[in-house]
Amino acid sequence: MNAPQLWTSQAMVEAMRASRRGALPDGVTGLSIDSRTIAAGEAYFAIKGDVHDGHDFVAAALAAGAGLAVVAKAQADKFAPDAPLLVVDDVLAGLVNLAGASRARLGAQVIAVTGSVGKTSTKEALRRLLGAQGETHASAASFNNHWGVPLSLARCPASARFAVFEIGMNHAGEIEPLVKMVRPHVAIITTVEPVHLEFFAGIEAIADAKAEIFGGVERGGAVVLNRDNSQFARLRQNAEKLGIARIVSFGADEKSDARLLDLSLHATCSAVHASILGHDVTYKLGMPGRHMAMNSLAVLAAASLAGADLALAALSLSQIEPAAGRGVRRALDLDNGEATLIDESYNANPASMAAALNVLGQAAIGPHGRRIAMLGDMLELGPTGPGLHRGLNEAINANRIDLVYCCGPLMRNLWDALSAGKRGGYADNAAGLEAQAVSAIRAGDAIMIKGSLGSKMKTIVNALEKRFPGKAAV
Repeated sequence: MNAPQLWTSQAMVEAMRASRRGALPDGVTGLSIDSRTIAAGEAYFAIKGDVHDGHDFVAAALAAGAGLAVVAKAQADKFAPDAPLLVVDDVLAGLVNLAGASRARLGAQVIAVTGSVGKTSTKEALRRLLGAQGETHASAASFNNHWGVPLSLARCPASARFAVFEIGMNHAGEIEPLVKMVRPHVAIITTVEPVHLEFFAGIEAIADAKAEIFGGVERGGAVVLNRDNSQFARLRQNAEKLGIARIVSFGADEKSDARLLDLSLHATCSAVHASILGHDVTYKLGMPGRHMAMNSLAVLAAASLAGADLALAALSLSQIEPAAGRGVRRALDLDNGEATLIDESYNANPASMAAALNVLGQAAIGPHGRRIAMLGDMLELGPTGPGLHRGLNEAINANRIDLVYCCGPLMRNLWDALSAGKRGGYADNAAGLEAQAVSAIRAGDAIMIKGSLGSKMKTIVNALEKRFPGKAAV
C-alpha cells in the first residue's frame, strides 16, 4: 500500500515561497531531516545544525529515494541542474513557514505539553489513548525545540482528529514562538522544578518561562496545571492575565479538578482511583511510580477537554509503555538467573532522579537480589549543582536502595554523602564505570541507570545488554 500524500509540491512552494528546480514529484509522503533514515517519496530538509550542515547530505538523501530536497539559495548551485529541489532563502525558516501552513489547514483538537519533568511520557500517553479514538498525530521522540516543533507540526496530516506536541526549553523566551506556531486548544504544564538553574535566577523564573505556553492557547481554550506544585498559584495568575478562563488543576489536593483519590503502587504498574472533571474513574496505569500516576490525571483531563471519551481513555492507560531511556525494563540473562535493568538513561534532573529512585524502590528483586542505582551527573544546575547531588541521598535512603554507583564530578558530592555500606563504586565518567557495572550484577538484582544526556549513561546500559543479552521484562 502506498503511503498517503502529506503535501503537494505546489502547496510546499506556496507555503515556503520557494522556487523550483528540476522535475518535482506531484507531492511527498513525509518530511525528514536525516538522510540516513529517509523513506522513499519524502522531502528532505537540509537543515544546518550545530555540527553538520544538511546540504552535505542532499545527494545521499536523493539517492535513497527522497522525492525532493529543500535547500538554501546560497547553496543551490552545488547540486545538479536536474536535481528535484525547492529553493528557499533559509531552510529552517522554510520549515517554520510550512508548519504555519500545516496549522492553518488543521481541523484537529491540538494539545501542547511542557513541564520540567514528564513531557515525553505525558505526550506518549496522550498519543496512545487518543489514537484509540481517532487519527492522532504526535511529536516523534523528544522533538520539542526550535526545529523539532516545526518539523512535528509540518508532518501533521490535515485529516488528524487529535494532534499532540511537546514543547521544551532551557532558556526564557524559547517556548513563546513555538507555542504561537502550534496554537493549542489545551496546554499542559506537568510541573515546575529546579532544572536548568544554570540559566535561571530561581524556580519562579522557570515558572514564568513555562508560562509562555499560555500565550499561544486558542481563544476559548484551556490550560491544565499541577495544583500540588509550589508554582501553581504563579502559573494560574499568569494564565489569568492572558485571559484564559478555563484553568483545570490536577493533583492530590482536594481542590483539584482532576483529583487523585487513591493510589496503589506496584513494581510494574499502578492502580488509580480518581475524580476527573467530576467523573469517578478507576483504572490501571501500565507504568509504575507516583509521578506517572499524577501525570495520568493531567492526561485524562486534557483528553476530556479535547473531546475524547473519558472511560475509553482511562481504559487505554493500561496499555502505555515507557519511551526509550525513560524507564524501559529489560531482563538480563545471567548464568544463574535474571536481573532487571531499568533504563532511565535519557536525561535527569533532581525531580526526575527522585522519581526514578522511587520506582527502583518499588522494583521486585530476587531472594538475594539488591536494588542498585547507577547515577551520572545532572547537568545545567549552576552553583546549586553540588548540593542538589548531595540531596539525592535522602531519596536513596527513603527508597531502600542497597548500592549506589556514581560517575562524574558532580556525582562525587553524592558519593561523599553516602554511607559506606551503600557505596558500590565511583568513576570520573560513564566509560570508566562500565567494568564496575558489569562485574557488580548478580541474579535477582534490579539496576536503575540514570543521568543527564551529556553524562552518557547509555554506554553503561549498552555494556550490560551486550554482556548479558536478555529480553524485554514483563
